[in-house]
Amino acid sequence: MEYMIISDKVYGKIEIKEPVLLELLKSPSVLRLKNISQFGIPDKYYLIFKNYSRYEHSVGVMILLRKLGATLEEQIAGLLHDVSVLAFSHISDWVFANGRDGVEDYHDTIHEKFIKKTELPKILEKFNFSLERILNLENFSLLEKEIPDICADRIDYALREMNPKLVKDCIKFLVNYNKEMIFSDQKIAFDFAKNFLELQTKHWGRREAMIRYHLFSNALKIALAQKILSEKDFYQDETFVLKKFEKTQDKTIKELLKILKNKDLKIKSNSGKKIVKKFRYVDPKIISNGKLIRLSQLSPKFVKILDKHRRINKKGLIV
Repeated sequence: MEYMIISDKVYGKIEIKEPVLLELLKSPSVLRLKNISQFGIPDKYYLIFKNYSRYEHSVGVMILLRKLGATLEEQIAGLLHDVSVLAFSHISDWVFANGRDGVEDYHDTIHEKFIKKTELPKILEKFNFSLERILNLENFSLLEKEIPDICADRIDYALREMNPKLVKDCIKFLVNYNKEMIFSDQKIAFDFAKNFLELQTKHWGRREAMIRYHLFSNALKIALAQKILSEKDFYQDETFVLKKFEKTQDKTIKELLKILKNKDLKIKSNSGKKIVKKFRYVDPKIISNGKLIRLSQLSPKFVKILDKHRRINKKGLIV
């Protein structure tokens, strides 16, 4: 019997034997994610934290769902949930949508259209899985939930930046409670939620991240306006786009890319327009005396921490 051993830095070694997962993991659309930066900007222009790929995250989501006893169908949905992410991940929100206003969901709006143009529908049909069910993420409550709930997507990308001890504890106390992801320990729920907020303020929504998003997306928008790039190019991977983008002789683009290669970035306020990063946070549910209750209802300390980080995020950046 064919199988695959996946060595994941968060979950360790996992054996995959299901034929549908094996075929999907080898598919061009899933492998494309190996060349998509999770943090949106490739490492040589990001310089804040070292990137990992959307492929690592997607496989991680699948593994986490597997560990929590999710159905094979939900594991498939987890593996494919980010297939429609364009080159440079959430930078596409800043280029094609409302990313500068803290909205980062562009790939969700094109998810169905994107997948239907790939080889994935035939693979799912081959193994008798419904494409329509896979596309409707409302069918999968462990995979995706609205903020502030925890879910496999939100948990996985946060764990990849947390310290190993906390990661181990979080995985140990995560529970599938009637198809809902919760923590079975209040302290671990608090530690995870607090660290999640610190990631938001110190990384995802920090001033330097906003500056880099602003400058890099501006360079891409210039390239689109001058037809150096087309929107269709973003449906490829970052290697493809960068090959076209970086050889430009446009002085403004070259200057922006040169600035982005500096470790210390500063930006002068000129237009007075405020930009903000999406505010990501969690308020996990916990089993308490046989009932589900949110961390914020049990911990006034967490409420204060949440309010502090929310205020910081609202300040945004004047560009």
